Amino acid sequence: MQTIARSSKSPITVSEYSGSELIVSFTTDPFGFAVKRKSNGQTLFNSSSDALDPFGNLVFKDQYLEISTKLPKDASLYGLGENTQPHGIKLYPNDPYTLYTTDISAINLNADLYGSHPVYMDLRNNGGEPSAHAVLLLNSNGMDVFYRGNSLTYKVIGGVFDFYFFAGPTPLSVVDQYTSLIGRPAPMPYWSLGFHQCRWGYHNLSVVEDVVENYKKARIPLDVIWNDDDHMDGHKDFTLNPTNYPRPKLLAFLDKIHSMGMKYIVIIDPGIGVNSSYGVYQRGMANDVFIKYEGEPYLAQVWPGAVHFPDFLNPKTVSWWGDEVRRFHELVPVDGLWIDMNEASNFCSGKCTIPKGKQCPSGTGPGWICCLDCKNITNTRWDDPPYKINASGLQVPIGFKTIATSAVHYNGVLEYDAHSLYGFSQSIATHKALQGLEGKRPFILSRSTFVGSGKYAAHWTGDNKGTWEDLKYSISTMLNFGIFGVPMVGSDICGFYPAPTEELCNRWIEVGAFYPFSRDHANYYSPRQELYQWESVAESARNALGMRYKLLPYLYTLNYEAHISGAPIARPLFFSFPSYTECYGLSTQFLLGSSLMVSPVLEQGKSNVKALFPPGSWYSLFDMTQTIASKGGRYVTLDAPLHVVNVHLYQNTILPMQQGGMISKEARMTPFSLIVTFPAGATEGEAKGKLFLDDDELPDMKLGNGRSTYIDFYGTMTKGTVKVWSEVQESKFALDKGWHIEKITVLGLNGSGEASSVEIDGNPVMGASNIEMNTTEQKFHEELEDGDGKTETVMVEIKGLSLSVGKNFAISWKMGIKG
Repeated sequence: MQTIARSSKSPITVSEYSGSELIVSFTTDPFGFAVKRKSNGQTLFNSSSDALDPFGNLVFKDQYLEISTKLPKDASLYGLGENTQPHGIKLYPNDPYTLYTTDISAINLNADLYGSHPVYMDLRNNGGEPSAHAVLLLNSNGMDVFYRGNSLTYKVIGGVFDFYFFAGPTPLSVVDQYTSLIGRPAPMPYWSLGFHQCRWGYHNLSVVEDVVENYKKARIPLDVIWNDDDHMDGHKDFTLNPTNYPRPKLLAFLDKIHSMGMKYIVIIDPGIGVNSSYGVYQRGMANDVFIKYEGEPYLAQVWPGAVHFPDFLNPKTVSWWGDEVRRFHELVPVDGLWIDMNEASNFCSGKCTIPKGKQCPSGTGPGWICCLDCKNITNTRWDDPPYKINASGLQVPIGFKTIATSAVHYNGVLEYDAHSLYGFSQSIATHKALQGLEGKRPFILSRSTFVGSGKYAAHWTGDNKGTWEDLKYSISTMLNFGIFGVPMVGSDICGFYPAPTEELCNRWIEVGAFYPFSRDHANYYSPRQELYQWESVAESARNALGMRYKLLPYLYTLNYEAHISGAPIARPLFFSFPSYTECYGLSTQFLLGSSLMVSPVLEQGKSNVKALFPPGSWYSLFDMTQTIASKGGRYVTLDAPLHVVNVHLYQNTILPMQQGGMISKEARMTPFSLIVTFPAGATEGEAKGKLFLDDDELPDMKLGNGRSTYIDFYGTMTKGTVKVWSEVQESKFALDKGWHIEKITVLGLNGSGEASSVEIDGNPVMGASNIEMNTTEQKFHEELEDGDGKTETVMVEIKGLSLSVGKNFAISWKMGIKG
């Protein structure tokens, strides 16, 4: 540590730490600090104001904290959620960013929604040298964050300044560093990457059975069927409606779908109904597991009527919750749990009592109308803090429609401080409960999230609308959650409410088929919108989901990469092209992994889409003869009739695929194929790809124990010789499964199309009766000019192979080159 004299009043102290890429300096009067890169001296964070950019000095009080940082002109910021951002993924100056977990619909723009993630990524491009870093303020209190373009200010209503800085310098390394701190994303079971169907309003089991059968008849893939609270007895957790969902019939149904490989998931809300004959409530009271107010369990209202909220910060509550999950699983062998309303949502506000002499709820009106006798709580500094965050976008009291912020958790922790941790703590308890049942990999979907939630749960973006605007917003929210370390994310396909148009639902499934978490879900009061309800939508679903199911091995490998390094499954284009500033604000396209780009139609009445193609060669996944190549990147107008979604694969990639199917279990046992891409027309090139396979019921996702296999694929084109080979780690699992590669397709080859001297593992195979080689000329998009990467390019497809996935292989051949 060294001190540099600036003045006798406020010297600058500089701290350097071995192994760190960052240098921290600070002054004491007034206090301020700065964080810089060692490599180039670039300032990442500077809380000291100056005359050119005035902002307030640091404030540190009991219930009010304020700190600011300067930002350069070339800063592009992402994160600070959860909110619906109308301007796209890139943060927009002067938009409000309030972080406080709140049950308001995702249709509310620029308002605090279900999760709190006080982290942002800053991507800069100074003179063509891109660099990314991230800043986390680990604080669970409510806060407003003001971004003014040249500065950013935090205004927080409690806690401490607990800052973490992540040096990057690439977007991918930033997320790696971030999730190494907060927890790596949870491994997901293979089936969870299939398609899911849900609806609030499947009134009885017969309706659910019909839904499954109708998907089968329509030949639309389906892996998981869900129940909202229709299966419950009086909306009470861990119960079954004996009339509409009789247990014997439900068990028979589950036996049937489980034998097919399908799964079943139900919803669980945190509010436990106050009912003296309800066993879950009785055991909860006996174990003293509920949040307290003035020494008694805090009373609120959600769907069952009067409820108490479990205190998941209490170890006894975690044990009790695990026991209730176990009891319910013995009643109904569900395959995962959906935890909702866990901001926590409350239909009432303040201090409430159960009204005497009347039923609550009455059963005749909407269940979300407060029917308890309630009084506002305004006489404490916790319920009425001195600084009012912009809660719900309206500066409503922070205890509005949630737990009173003067309520008390285990060990005296105030709801005021722990509010935004509620859904996170429930996710931890639920994950522990499910993992303890059968030792299998859990699947949990949570509405409310916090820093680290991705370690335990997936997320969906809540109550969206069936509008074109909400379709667009879903992409930005999905991409933000990848940055937040919650890569398993998606939106309600076709919208939660109201009724979507047929055209919108066509286009939405063409986007939603490529969400990491792909589920159709609708409101009780909306018309039915399963994908088979319109024949046109069914056709789009067969097309888009058909491709998704072929891509399942790739998506599952991305799931593995997310688990070991935090890498998002769905990514903004700047993750792969940080030097290409044109994509910094792009929110209408996205990548799956590093090289698969989805360019959907997001506007009504359109039959084409203007898509941005970063520099290099791109190949259509649906028609691999179609090529787009440019040296500097460009926008291209693509045809996109109603049933078409444009998906392109980038150069230098090896993509593993299978043949698809109606269910992931079926698709997983089909033969593999590889797509290998080189720069269009290049005479030299390299390509790489990966494949991870395991027993997806294992709680851990890692190599070893004979129950997983990892393969690196490589491809080269050198002096007219094309070679594709693999290097296998832990081969036993893949060998036991008997997986084989039956086809390899290589794109972007330069040559006459005449192939010769084909060898597999050094042995000539040309002329073998079961191996067929075809060569097809590839076409460039009509908008491309001759000087923009166009050259003679061919595709070579080799079929009839039987290459064991579990063994190293090498296949090579020679291409004729025109002189």
